Amino acid sequence: MKKYKVGIIGATGMVGQRFATLLENHPWFEVCALAASARSAGKTYQEAVGPRWAMQTPIPASMASMVVMDATADVEKITSLVDFVFCAVDMKKEEIRALEETYAKAECPVISNNSAHRGTPDVPMIIPEINADHAEIIHAQRKRLGTKRGFIAVKSNCSLQSYVPAVHPLMDLGVTRVLACTYQAISGAGKTFATFPEIVDNVIPYIGGEEEKSEQEPLKIWGHIEDGKIVNATSPSITSQCLRVPVSDGHTAAVFVSFDKKVPMEEIIHRWESYRGPAQELELPSAPKQFLHYFTENDRPQAKLDRNLENGMAVSIGRLRPDTQYDIKFVCLSHNTLRGAAGGAVLMAELLCAKGYLD
Repeated sequence: MKKYKVGIIGATGMVGQRFATLLENHPWFEVCALAASARSAGKTYQEAVGPRWAMQTPIPASMASMVVMDATADVEKITSLVDFVFCAVDMKKEEIRALEETYAKAECPVISNNSAHRGTPDVPMIIPEINADHAEIIHAQRKRLGTKRGFIAVKSNCSLQSYVPAVHPLMDLGVTRVLACTYQAISGAGKTFATFPEIVDNVIPYIGGEEEKSEQEPLKIWGHIEDGKIVNATSPSITSQCLRVPVSDGHTAAVFVSFDKKVPMEEIIHRWESYRGPAQELELPSAPKQFLHYFTENDRPQAKLDRNLENGMAVSIGRLRPDTQYDIKFVCLSHNTLRGAAGGAVLMAELLCAKGYLD
């Protein structure tokens, strides 16, 4: 497999830093460009990040002395150096939308961690194990943009990646209603305990925009392509509550599900344990060998123990039992900056490479 040259747009933020660590020794991708805001441009990556480096491993040696470019002013230069870019910028939504389209129209595919284009009908929002077929919409998007190579693909919100993978293998059993309460780590806000002291010994019952995303985005993931657009699914009915909790990494979800018929518990666990998606079939480098892991212990999954399962790319499930209001309830967990953010985007890029969209 040829090595693809890639750029990280928004390289100094927490998700950008996570991209840097994941791509350091990637077998398919080589980082050739780093970009951030104008205030970081012209500095080395080490200088630009400085004491804000939040990863547990050091800044990758191959990137430390790389000069950071201006994400908006240096588009032409950046696109001349790379085959595609990962985007994780901290800007207003309309600015992100415009910036990502600028890169795409410069014939540079954009693999985005941002939410700006998640509602765009011809932009695929892919979880590689679940809706890899949505990549086909890229042909329609290129037609709209007037591009040959350029396009935008996005990953979904990190909050729903803890519970949608667990619900997905059950969908053909007639899922009618889902209630998901998510307990979200502070790294999802780009914070550490040092920069977010008010979360210590505290729970904050509001995260702006998260509940809407958690309720709406799964319906796009479970939707279908029709007339050059992704048409959202009309069911199941989803409601959610999202809380910020004092955990460094790992989003936990308490999930309640109703079906239109009785489903044996053994059938549900079997489906979870045997589920394989396109990421596993294609043996993509970042794919977990087993996507969903079911724990039988009453006190699992736990963020501290289980978030790094399969390099943080697997989803952990436990405590499946009957419910008095819904049919079943269970708990799940995913690593929000790995499976939920940068790792999920890298896996999506691997899928698009394997399918030929990044050639």
